[in-house]
Amino acid sequence: MRIFVAGAAGALGKQLLPRLAGAGHDVTGMTRTEAKAAVVEELGATPVVADALDPEQVAKAVADANPDVIVHELTALSGSPDLRHWDRYFGLTNRLRTEATDHLLAAGRAVGVKRFVAQSYAGWPYARTDGAAKTEDDPLDPAPVRGMSETHRAIRYLEEKVTGADWTEGIVLRYGGFYGPGTSLWDGGEVVELLRKRRFPVVGSGQGIWSFVRIDDAAEATVAAIESGSRGIYNIVDDSPEAVREFLPGIAKAVGAKPPRHVPRWLGRLLGGEVTVVMMTEVRGASNEKAKRELGWRPRYPSWREGLAELSA
Repeated sequence: MRIFVAGAAGALGKQLLPRLAGAGHDVTGMTRTEAKAAVVEELGATPVVADALDPEQVAKAVADANPDVIVHELTALSGSPDLRHWDRYFGLTNRLRTEATDHLLAAGRAVGVKRFVAQSYAGWPYARTDGAAKTEDDPLDPAPVRGMSETHRAIRYLEEKVTGADWTEGIVLRYGGFYGPGTSLWDGGEVVELLRKRRFPVVGSGQGIWSFVRIDDAAEATVAAIESGSRGIYNIVDDSPEAVREFLPGIAKAVGAKPPRHVPRWLGRLLGGEVTVVMMTEVRGASNEKAKRELGWRPRYPSWREGLAELSA
């Protein structure tokens, strides 16, 4: 198949492109800068430089590639998330989830793509009640924290636009928190450095449930969705949603850091804002049963314990 990947030089793109090229697909990778075009080429794809927020550039890039499938992996994240100013930190990414989604869908419709696969997130948008591992049928948070409401709205927009495109097979992948090579949660990454400096504490009860997925497992799931996925939403997470109070000390130990500090809820709010408190105490994880059943995918690393074993070694 001819496959067009937007966001080809990101952490996931670097895992995805070689897998697609190795499977015999004709891959075009879109990136924003000439410098990253060389990276795309090294990964086995034909590079194209275009600004995802420019509809004419996107339309030309897609028309020239004439793909069977478009894969939307566009984000604009760097450094550690600013929990106090969550919506500001995700501001450009939210434009990519809204404006760039519209541009890619319009370009895809013009050339008649058969499948459109887009990145979403399973790490915190679900309703903060009931079970620890939410399915794709469970509702999203009806009242997100004010500081992350714009980001929540952008995620909803992307998911509704993609799955609602009746002219193509619209697929949304809700990834868990990435870790592994090339991510912030790997040796040399920002999160690991925060843990080593003991600047990533457990807040309050630490009962917030997080879901992770190692970056190479996420890429394998994406290949499965590209090649055989059906319209809908899939949680791409590992088998082990866990509470902050359980995984954070374990990850710290795995990367050779001292145990994280514990701070009360009021101090967490003072230092990091309400978003920090909610992430640490209230969010819910996700179930991967649908992806296993319908995509035939299983994570090689069932939890961060196996996925971080290289660092422990």
